[in-house]
Order: sequence, then C-alpha cells, then structure tokens
Amino acid sequence: MKNVIWLVIGVAAGFVVAHEVNKTQQGKQFFTELDTKAREFGEAISEGYRQREAELHAALGDAPTPTAP
Repeated sequence: MKNVIWLVIGVAAGFVVAHEVNKTQQGKQFFTELDTKAREFGEAISEGYRQREAELHAALGDAPTPTAP
C-alpha cells in the first residue's frame, strides 16, 4: 500500500512539473517536439504491423483485410 501511495504522489508531482514547464516557451517547444516524435513512432509501429499482417496473410493464402490509409 505504501508503494501505491508513492506512485500516486510521483505521478501527481510529474503532472505539476510538466504543467509548470509547459508554461514556458522552451517547455512548449519541448512538448510539441515530444508529441511529434511520439506520433511518428506510433505511426511507424502501426505501419509495420499492417505490413507484417499483410505478409502473413499472403503466406497463408488468406484474403488481405482492408487497412485504413
């Protein structure tokens, strides 16, 4: 139980610090760049998943499932 309390305190402190940092111009720029990189990473993972899924369907002779653009 003690560890959960420390976890909650740490998360709350992180949110407070991030909110304060985001008030500065450099903080906004940092979080904007971080968001962009995270989105690019997520898109790369998603694209890799779709490619691998298509490869597996082709290897098994299944009809490919439609993918979102």
